[in-house]
This record gives sequence, C-alpha cells and structure tokens, in this order.
Amino acid sequence: MSEREEMLARLDLAMGAGEFELFFQPQYDARSGRPIVLESLLRWRHPERGLVPPVVFLAMCEDSGLILPLGRWMLSEVRAYHARLAEADWSGISISVNISEVQFQDGELVDYLQRMLAQDAAPPASALELEVQESLVMKDPDEAIRVLSAVRALGVKVAIDNFGTGYASMAALQRIPADKIKLDGSVVRNVDQDANSAAICRSILSLAHSLKLPVIAQGVERMEQFEWLRANDVDGLQGYLFARPAPFDDMLRGLGALPV
Repeated sequence: MSEREEMLARLDLAMGAGEFELFFQPQYDARSGRPIVLESLLRWRHPERGLVPPVVFLAMCEDSGLILPLGRWMLSEVRAYHARLAEADWSGISISVNISEVQFQDGELVDYLQRMLAQDAAPPASALELEVQESLVMKDPDEAIRVLSAVRALGVKVAIDNFGTGYASMAALQRIPADKIKLDGSVVRNVDQDANSAAICRSILSLAHSLKLPVIAQGVERMEQFEWLRANDVDGLQGYLFARPAPFDDMLRGLGALPV
C-alpha cells in the first residue's frame, strides 16, 4: 500500500515533468508485407526506476482519473508523429491509440476528437485508429454502438482489440460499427500446433470475413504461426517476430516491408 501511494503521488507529477512517452509497434499487411498501422503504446520513464512497464501504472492511472489527460495527450501526439511519417514517405500508415474504459465512458471522447481534427496541421481523420477492447464493447453494446458510430462518422477508424477472449457473440459483432478486429495473442499462440486452436481461429476468420471485417493477428512470435496465419487468409500481422515496441526514431529506422 505504501508503494502504491508513493507511485500515485509520483504519477501526479510525471505528466507535467514530461516523463511519459510513446513507443510504437507496426502492423503489417499479410499479403503485401507493407506496414499499415503503428500502434502507439504508453511508457513511463521514471527518473529513478527507469522504464516502468504499463502493467505497473496503467491501472493506477485509471483509478486516479489521470488516464483522461493522458489519453488526450496520446491522441494529440498523433499529429506530430503522422507529420514525421509523411516526411519519411510513410504517409499512408495510420497510427492507432488504445482507448481505456474510463476514456470511453467519459462522454467527451467524440467532442475531443472533433476539436483535435479541426486544428491546424491535424492529420486526416483516416490516419487515426482507435483500439477498443472487446470486453469493453460487450459490457454495454448499445452505448458502444452509439459512441463508435459517432467516432466513425468523423472518419476515424475503429478496431476491436483482443478479440476472441470469450466476450463477443456473433449477433453482437454483426451490430458493432468497426473497421477491423484484432485477434488476441492467446487465440493465435498455438494455431500451428493444436487442432482446437486452429479450428477456433479459422471460425473467427470465417465469421469476420463474412461480415467484411479484416482480421489482424496479434502476438505473432514464431515463423510457424506466421506461415499458418498467411495460409489461412489473415489480413494483418503484428508481433515480436516482426518488431518489438520501440521509440519512434528506433522504430522508423527499422521500418520496411516484410519479405513475403
């Protein structure tokens, strides 16, 4: 409890001190091998502890309400990073931002996006993608449909994240306004080794494609997974096999098409 209180107190100072930063992990088109999206991931560079993993501080940010200004900061940072992508001739790549439950329920998300996109030097709305957890969408599908419909009306893309963890029903997925789904890493972990895992993954791919939803496979770490997923018509790929999350400059230096 003492350590938690100390961390909470330090978190209140961290944003003003510029201690938060974004790392990026690319997603790749499974057919062409080209990078299509950069997922932005929040990191905290603590002055004494060094790089603190998100699992340590994100829940505290949500509990304290700090996730709201942090989330807006992440969205605002998209402008600068998209401009840098354009300078490096990668203007066709979108940047995705994960949206927490607190942000989603805040009631200000759509208004903030609208104001941000209207500012000078803002990227086109289609260059921004919001990732929303499957469990969050299914907690209140009607409210999720309302919010996500408004987000997409702005031209911003929506991805349902961590899909396949057991929350969404087929009927609900048909109603949710989304541009793609991202398979949870647990779904693809053993697709090349376990018949049950392979059957589940094929079923999700078939369902999503029947609804005209592209499928991104997360957590790809082995060449055997990669080959199985491409052979079974997955649309996009993300994972340590291709690139680990890294600061923007490091990520940009290694950015390129996969050998497909």
